[in-house]
Order: sequence, then structure tokens, then C-alpha cells
Amino acid sequence: MRKISIDWQKAEEHPDKGQKVEGRFLLDLRAKVNDLEKQLTDTKNDLNKTQSTLKSTGTSLESTTNEVKNTKTTLDSTKAELSDTKSKLVQTSADLNSANTKISELEALIPKLDSANSKISELEGKIEELGGTISDLSSELENSKSQIQGLEGTASESKEEHDELTAEIQELNNKLTITQDENTSLNNQLTDLNNILLQKDTKIQELTDLVGDKEKLISAQTAHLEEVESELTELKPPELGSGGFASEERTTCPMCGSTGNAIKQIEDKTKVLSYVGHIPMYAKKHVCKKCGYEF
Repeated sequence: MRKISIDWQKAEEHPDKGQKVEGRFLLDLRAKVNDLEKQLTDTKNDLNKTQSTLKSTGTSLESTTNEVKNTKTTLDSTKAELSDTKSKLVQTSADLNSANTKISELEALIPKLDSANSKISELEGKIEELGGTISDLSSELENSKSQIQGLEGTASESKEEHDELTAEIQELNNKLTITQDENTSLNNQLTDLNNILLQKDTKIQELTDLVGDKEKLISAQTAHLEEVESELTELKPPELGSGGFASEERTTCPMCGSTGNAIKQIEDKTKVLSYVGHIPMYAKKHVCKKCGYEF
């Protein structure tokens, strides 16, 4: 490509005088400047979108972190409840052991009851055998009856105590079953919470990796943006006063050579430079009124 030769100093000193510059070089220069401006606008838009996405990702990460903290608090509370339930279970087991001890003591009384029944049978036999000596043995008989009544009272009290202990053992067994069910339920809840916590940790790691990737992308786009801005600054000519070569009066149609009022400037709807709110800002292009050529 032929190098564009423009005496910028001469153009500034004598803005009304023309220079020998081919129109296609000026068109190439303007097209390149327009392309760089559009590329700069697109890069800025991409950067804004990336920053917005990063901000949304940071918000999501903060929300997830708070949710994990709440889950850990619930887990600690559940662990405390589980510890309290285990203490109650230990106490219930101790009560059950005490009841078993009382049952053993009650069973130890059974031989005594059998022995008393044997004595009653012996005394009844003696009464039948010694029917002729009833008057002599009446006092002994009364004493024996008193002993029998005392043993029967002891046996009755032991039976009542046995029934009470049996009922208490049944109640303790019911409590033990309920406690075991609660313990199983709490263990299931603890397992579920541990699984949820593991999933949250995994999600946090994924979001952290995503944030790192976004930061790298922003750095790369920022460097590219600086590169484009630097190139655009180098390609832009110095500021021109009125009557410079960029004015509409100096524009020449590459096809028919018309200038001045024969050339009009319109918006190029195919090239969006930027947006003001939702309104697009288009690049400019020239149209020759005589031959209709657009450039």
C-alpha cells in the first residue's frame, strides 16, 4: 500500500490551499479511523457487560456464602441437640439398669415365698395328724397362723412391687424406643446437612474459579482497549481550522469527480459507533448527488 504523504504543517499554516493527496488515500484513512472508533466502542461495550457479569457473580457468591454460614449454624444447633439426646439416652439406660436390679431383688424373694408355702403345707398336715391335741397346740396354731398371715402380706407386697416395676420397665422401654427413633432421625438430618455443606463448598469453589477467569478476561480486554486507543491517537490528524481538507466543500466523488454542493453527507446505518441511552450513534458517509456513488 502506498504511504499517505500529507504536509500537516503546511495545512495548518495555509488551510485554504490544497495539497496533492489522492482521494482514495483519504478515504482509506477515514475508513480506518471509523473502524478503529467502532472497534473501540464495541470493546468498551464488551468490557461494561463483563464488569456487570462480574458484579452479578460477586453478589451471587456473597449470597451463597451467607447461606453456607446459616447452614453451619443449623448444623451446630443440630449437633448440640444430638449431644443432649445422647445424654438423655445414657440416663435412661442407667434407669433401666436400676429397674433390672430391682427385678433381680424381687426374683430373690420368690424362693422365700416357696419356702413359706411349704411351711404352710407342713402345718396343715400336722393339724390333721394332731386333731386330738388341738387344745394343747392351739397357741402354737395361732402363732403359726400369725406367721402365715405375715408371709402372705409380704408375698402380696412383693407382687405389687413386681407389678409396679414391670410397668416402669415397660415405660422405660417405650422411652428408649422413642429416643432411638429420634437419634436415627437426627443422624439422618446430620447426614443431609453435611451433604448440603459439601455441595455449597463445591459451588463456592466454582464461583471463585469463575471470578478468576472474569478478572483475567477484563485484564486482557483492558490491555486491548489501551492498544486500540493508542493506535487511534496515532492515526488521527491534528485539529484543523475552517476550510481544512475534511470539510464538505473539499470532498470529491471518486467516481465522477464532483465536489462542493454535489456531495452530501448522510448517516451510515450499517456502522454503529456508540449509544446514547438507547439511541444509536451512526458513522457518516458521503453520497454524490450526480452519480449516486456512496463513499
